[in-house]
Amino acid sequence: MSDATEPTAGERPARRDIEDKLPRGIWVRVLVYVFAGHALAAFLYMLFALGGGQ
Repeated sequence: MSDATEPTAGERPARRDIEDKLPRGIWVRVLVYVFAGHALAAFLYMLFALGGGQ
């Protein structure tokens, strides 16, 4: 007898698909945060570079 909760050889559980990849919204948020962090760092670097020349 086969157990009803066991997937057959050809199918994967739906929950496993969700756990294998991150939702699109998280990737977008990560990219925005990375871009904003680098933009802020570049701005601060520019301020120190201009202020240190005087």
